[in-house]
Amino acid sequence: MIVIDVRCSNDHVFEGWFKDNTSFDEQVESGALACPICGDTNTRRALMAPNLGGMRKGKDEVSPNAAMSPRDPALNDYVEALYELKKHVEENSDYVGDKFPDEARKIHYGEEEPRSIHGEATPEEAEELVEEGIDFQRIPWPKPDA
Repeated sequence: MIVIDVRCSNDHVFEGWFKDNTSFDEQVESGALACPICGDTNTRRALMAPNLGGMRKGKDEVSPNAAMSPRDPALNDYVEALYELKKHVEENSDYVGDKFPDEARKIHYGEEEPRSIHGEATPEEAEELVEEGIDFQRIPWPKPDA
């Protein structure tokens, strides 16, 4: 199970427990996820900070969820946009894993038919692709669920 902070279109933030990110996405898309405050089903992922339980500030213990619900809408929009971008890329390209540099080269040099791909590359491999003039984008994916 994972915990996700959810924001409705009326800017209420609430916590939801989900099997995984896919389960969350399915519930949002189907309108099954409703705000417990106002009942709004127009919901999205809210920005979350890690739970740092056990933190202490002086003599007083700080709540482990003290930083869980930042109120900056621009940050929430950024995180939501990253999840949407990731979903779009995964649905519209082939995952090639750590073979990304090799596959990108094959496509670039005409050894394979052009197609959209995504995968992993080390910083060194990415630099080599840049030096060869191979067009690609580095995307800061949100961390996967544990």
